[in-house]
Amino acid sequence: MVVRRAAAALLLLLAVSACGDDSGDADGRLTVWSLENLTDRVQATQRIADEFTKSSGIPVKIVATDENQFSSLITSAAAAGTLPDVVGALPLAAVAQMATNQLLDTAAAKAVVDQLGADSFAAPALALTGQDGTQWAVPSDGWAQLLFYRKDLFQQAGLAEPASYDAIRAAAQKLNSPDVAGIALATVGNDAFTQQTFENFALGNDCQLVDAAKTVLLDSPQCVETFQLYNDLVTQWSVPGAQDVDTTRATYFAGKAAMVVWSSFLLDELAGLRNDALPTCEQCKSDPAWLAKNTGVVTAISGPQGKPAQFGEITSWAITAGGAQSEAAGKFVTYMLNEGYGDWLGIAPEGKIPVRSTETAWKSLPAGVDTKKPLAEIYPADFLDALQSSPDTFQRWGFPQKQGALVGATLGELPVPKAINGMTTGELDPPAAAQRAAEDVETIQKSLE
Repeated sequence: MVVRRAAAALLLLLAVSACGDDSGDADGRLTVWSLENLTDRVQATQRIADEFTKSSGIPVKIVATDENQFSSLITSAAAAGTLPDVVGALPLAAVAQMATNQLLDTAAAKAVVDQLGADSFAAPALALTGQDGTQWAVPSDGWAQLLFYRKDLFQQAGLAEPASYDAIRAAAQKLNSPDVAGIALATVGNDAFTQQTFENFALGNDCQLVDAAKTVLLDSPQCVETFQLYNDLVTQWSVPGAQDVDTTRATYFAGKAAMVVWSSFLLDELAGLRNDALPTCEQCKSDPAWLAKNTGVVTAISGPQGKPAQFGEITSWAITAGGAQSEAAGKFVTYMLNEGYGDWLGIAPEGKIPVRSTETAWKSLPAGVDTKKPLAEIYPADFLDALQSSPDTFQRWGFPQKQGALVGATLGELPVPKAINGMTTGELDPPAAAQRAAEDVETIQKSLE
């Protein structure tokens, strides 16, 4: 699961089925599946596609596709010979699945990257969307897992930016009080958000899922240290009870936590631009943007045994294999990353951080749902500069070790969140939680052999 808009219902504009209408048409029309399937986003994407059609003469049909059903839908379409020509907003696990099943036109993807200039892309974005010199898909944008913190509280307490394990621990301990928790962190065992939060800490301490030899490393000293930090933060300086994507946000929005780990999708909500997720702190009653003005952000976190890194999801444009329209598909993807790039990012700029250095308008794109404001009118330049450069420090478990299939399988079983839940409820200590997570991943690994 990808945390996009946890409070929003995923509206399916068009039902995607394995029928001939969803494959490339004989008249040259491209069929593009988009995992951006909320009605307004599908309409916005179709408008961009229509502009492409005006300039190229190539008609395009955008078909909304539910991310949770994508795996079965793409498998069925491949079996029926009705693959779309292009798939957009595709997360890394889905790209890896299509690569494993040989459903990608990697030559077409490479041609697009070469035409646009490989040096214009963030290096991690290209690395995560390819393997062994083969470019699986064309990276477009991403959302970042971030540590948000109360600048006002940190300044009053004379605390350093919480960018390291030691600084995070010290801040959580010092700022924790009966009225304000030191930090709000996810602990629910059946939620991928818990894994994304933990992985954000783990990557900066060189806690990896596996090594190059496919040995599971979740019980390594680096990972045990990360489990220990997470346990200390949750059990000593956080709020009681199970915490998930909604409760952690609500706690921070109420002014009841000094720090929270959440995705960049928080940015517009934090500024009071979305009516169903408004900040509720006392100061926010007179100024809905008060919390945004008093919030800082840490992109990459570092642990004692690692280098600064962060969890980030890259979404891509994938050109499918075996189609008769790969050239036209390549032109469309090139357009979406060039002439149409700003409009595409503008669909949700808070969750579409550009991975191309040529993009200069992102900060001025209107964000929000019920109220629209450019991010640059809300957040200071250094804040947005840090966000825009965050794809340079994106990392992910498993993909550098060529274990994309294992990553996808763990997102189904969620062994790490389950271990975290057992740890934070007192069933397991940190070493035992690390061991259980490792054993469960090993079991999943064997099932894939």
